[in-house]
Amino acid sequence: MSGLNLAQQEAVNYMHGPCLVLAGAGSGKTRVITHKIARLITAGLEPGRIAAITFTNKAAAEMRERAKTLIGREAKQVLVCTFHALGVRMLRQDGAALGLKPQFSILDSDDVTSLLKDAGGTTDAKTARQWQWAISLWKNMGLNAAQAEAQAKDDNERITARIMARYEERLTAYQSVDFDDLIGLPLKLLKDHDDVRAKWQQQMGHVLVDEYQDTNATQYEVLKLLVGERGRFTCVGDDDQSIYGWRGATLDNLKRLPQDFPELKVVKLEQNYRSTSAILRAANNVIGPNPKLFPKTLFSELGEGEPVRIVDADSEEHEAERAVARIQSTRANGLSKDWKDFAVLYRANHQARVFEQALRKAQIPYKVSGGQSFFDRAEIKDLCGWLRLLVNNDDDPAFLRAVTTPKRGIGHTTLQALGTFASQYKLSLFAALFSGSLPSAVSSRAIGGLHEFGRYVNDMEFRARHTTGAEDARAFLLDWLKDIDYEKHLYDGEESEKLAASRWTNVLDFCDWMSQRCGGTIDDTAGVTIESEKKTLLEVAQTVSLLSTISEREKDQNVVTLSTLHAAKGLEWPHVMLAGVNEGLLPFKPGDDDKAMSEATGPMSESIVQRLQEERRLMYVGITRAQRSLAVSWTKKRKKGREMVAGMPSRFIAEMALEKSTTKEDPREKLKALRAEFARKASDTAAAAAAATAAGGS
Repeated sequence: MSGLNLAQQEAVNYMHGPCLVLAGAGSGKTRVITHKIARLITAGLEPGRIAAITFTNKAAAEMRERAKTLIGREAKQVLVCTFHALGVRMLRQDGAALGLKPQFSILDSDDVTSLLKDAGGTTDAKTARQWQWAISLWKNMGLNAAQAEAQAKDDNERITARIMARYEERLTAYQSVDFDDLIGLPLKLLKDHDDVRAKWQQQMGHVLVDEYQDTNATQYEVLKLLVGERGRFTCVGDDDQSIYGWRGATLDNLKRLPQDFPELKVVKLEQNYRSTSAILRAANNVIGPNPKLFPKTLFSELGEGEPVRIVDADSEEHEAERAVARIQSTRANGLSKDWKDFAVLYRANHQARVFEQALRKAQIPYKVSGGQSFFDRAEIKDLCGWLRLLVNNDDDPAFLRAVTTPKRGIGHTTLQALGTFASQYKLSLFAALFSGSLPSAVSSRAIGGLHEFGRYVNDMEFRARHTTGAEDARAFLLDWLKDIDYEKHLYDGEESEKLAASRWTNVLDFCDWMSQRCGGTIDDTAGVTIESEKKTLLEVAQTVSLLSTISEREKDQNVVTLSTLHAAKGLEWPHVMLAGVNEGLLPFKPGDDDKAMSEATGPMSESIVQRLQEERRLMYVGITRAQRSLAVSWTKKRKKGREMVAGMPSRFIAEMALEKSTTKEDPREKLKALRAEFARKASDTAAAAAAATAAGGS
């Protein structure tokens, strides 16, 4: 218990019933979770009966490593995973009760869009994505197609619900699930199958849930059924950091805990170990107007610190220039040397552009957080399509990607005929390849190519099932890429040889990453190396769809971070700039809500009130990312579409209740610091030149 404050100790020591830990920003929630895992083990609970559920692979990797540091080898037996990974585990083990084969496929977002275009009879991707969004929300609310149609508000929703029914039929036919099903189907398992529920309740001696405020209605029901009436769980979260309402997260889950578990123990963690008192005071003031489920006030023993600064700028370009000047002057004053100590945070992705331009102009290295995922790149999606087909021959979207990448003389007409035949006989595309009736639908020449492809896939599947260990897996993957001539496919498809080479490098990185996992070494997104048992290539292929990013060792990059506020949650930097804190951007006011949200003193609909509260929580999250200094900037003019409109400071700036005499940043001081830095650089350059001349003379 050394190093834990009294509130943290109380949370760790309470083990025999339901517990809610209200962990304010920077209050050491991960420390509490890992120490509680250790405490449960020392109290006699087998490590294999403890589950710690997180929301991201990165958070799971960090928690796993910290648990290993604390309790050693036993940490390997603790189940530390995301909600979705837990769902996969449950469905692989018990999905047969729902008609799922253990080798079911997990569809990515693009696959879902394609299926919905087919189910809805459209070629318009935008329309399909709107259906996708609506269906995802319904699934997160626990609704099936019939229930969604029954409560549809208009014809548009009724049509979407009917498309959802056809989409679900296709998922069943393809032995596939989408990401929402990884929560919804385990819930169905636990609700409808007593034996499965009893098995999992017995297996789960204690469940810990991180970021509990981000759970949706379906995840809450899964948790309830996993812990049963004994209610041995610890939920760690913060109602003030609930910023994912737009994707189904609901604060109702916090309200329901004391109702469903009357014995619930609530522990508040209010001591912040991250930020100075000046920063926390601004955060507490901002969040103050929101209604409180469990009132708390953050405090810090790190001292008063530098005052929070308000920066007004003439335009977005001027705002970016001032942010760069602030970074340079902070370094010139010796307050921070490393570029990685700085972050610029904003509400929406499009705001990054002007900051990128300003940083490039100043030759300052940077990264844009939340960029394209490694697994979203076309070349990686190609390879994953092949691997998915090996795991599940009934995965039609994977079949279509593999059979056409690279091209192998099987054309669109042949595939269309194969698809019609497969639909008529209710077969998957792969199963249709070997049907005795296929010659009646496809030409004899085309059948030769289809059979050759089918035999190749079967051979690959057999070899992948028996390939274990890093070296053998890498050899298998490289042989496969050579067989299908994938490198040539990349170079033929790109005008730029440099771009093709970059894509081929990504492919080789993917092969290394896959083979490491076969060898029992996982190098995860947090830069953490974890040892586990060796797996076959086919077993590793089953997990690929769950992963959203490959290790790019972001922690080692000495660069300024540009990030949206949503992507910054859970992170921290010594020096933070919140940019674009204007009315209309933060709080964000879409379309017809402009007027209603602007009239803060007038009546607002319940949905607008809730959105405003969530935007206030987003501002609170941004403020609490800062450790030592915080600047909040707004622009007097900003672009809206093609026009320039007058900018107003966000109401949240006034709500911070800062002392005006100490918070307005003086540009003259910045200029003075910059001149000092430039003079120092010039002096260093002159000294280096003199030293070089002297060395040459000697």
